[in-house]
Amino acid sequence: MIDAVGVRKGFRGRPVLRGVDIIVEEGETLAIIGGSGCGKSTFLKCVIGLQRPDEGSITVDGMDITLLKTEAEIAQYRRRFGYLFQEAALFDSLPVWENVTFGLKYLTDTPRSRYRGIAGDKLALVGLKDIEDMRPSELSGGMKKRVALARAIAADPSYILYDEPTTGLDPIMSDVINDLIIDLQRKLKVTSIVVTHDMRSAYKIASRMAMLHEGKVLQVAHPDVMKISTNAHVRQFVDGLSEGPIKMRLKEYEPPEDEQK
Repeated sequence: MIDAVGVRKGFRGRPVLRGVDIIVEEGETLAIIGGSGCGKSTFLKCVIGLQRPDEGSITVDGMDITLLKTEAEIAQYRRRFGYLFQEAALFDSLPVWENVTFGLKYLTDTPRSRYRGIAGDKLALVGLKDIEDMRPSELSGGMKKRVALARAIAADPSYILYDEPTTGLDPIMSDVINDLIIDLQRKLKVTSIVVTHDMRSAYKIASRMAMLHEGKVLQVAHPDVMKISTNAHVRQFVDGLSEGPIKMRLKEYEPPEDEQK
């Protein structure tokens, strides 16, 4: 279980997360929805330890990760997680099988002689076969996403974090990715957090949804409840309406690049 309490995070004095309280139950898929710049991706990075909250706690399996001090402790903690990056983030210089197994040397003690076999097994789980020696430049956008998903599950994680898994994909391929997320949850029994603004995807994959707005949680509920929410901000977002309390900004705040790492 993941239990976040009062999580705050800002960059150069500007708050991004303003006291986030979220519980992710074991085995569920929680979709975190909300507009650009509301803090969704920042929250994911805090959960996996890429960024440290300014305040609050994040407890995973009974351990408060904000208390981890050394790189070794953080690295050991990250072994529990697989992470699907928004833009796949594959290494163009490496063949597919090396992309899939890239994290194994850092996260596991698996002998290198087994890497290629593991890559083949994980690629098969996401519906890809006989592409181990291809380069990312030879793949379509949907194939890149699936290779990145195979990499996320290569070390058999307990948790998978998805950052905008359907961004940049056509509707059919988006649904393929949605089906894969559901299938992997069933087969691997993982706990998942999916950050998305794709409501069609969120309704299909989520066991619960959490709506973030301006760094705060507005509502956490079953997808069917979110559809009929009485919160005006939630209804505007899930219905995709331009009119409402959520005002579009011409420029969203992005943390400086050095602070995002």
